[in-house]
Amino acid sequence: MLSNIYAQGLGTGENPAKISDLQSIFTSLVAAIIPLAGIVLFIMLIIGGFQYITSGGDPKKAGAARNTLTFAILGLVLVAMGYLILVVIAQFTGVTGILNFEIYR
Repeated sequence: MLSNIYAQGLGTGENPAKISDLQSIFTSLVAAIIPLAGIVLFIMLIIGGFQYITSGGDPKKAGAARNTLTFAILGLVLVAMGYLILVVIAQFTGVTGILNFEIYR
């Protein structure tokens, strides 16, 4: 009654997308997030330092700069702790590939 329906690549004859394609997308995203977090941390540290230097002794501006620096470092700690928790779980349980995303069939 119903035939198979595939999303076509605008007549290019490409293969339709599959659920297993999410594996490569997720792996690429995770590989990009860690360096991106480091870059964002560096930029936020520069911004916070610049704000602190240019605060001119104003307590509100200096407090805002300290908050920027604090939250930047806190964000880095959270990203690092998430990664380290996964590594510790992998070491204690002996599970290999806990950091690799795989869709099981």
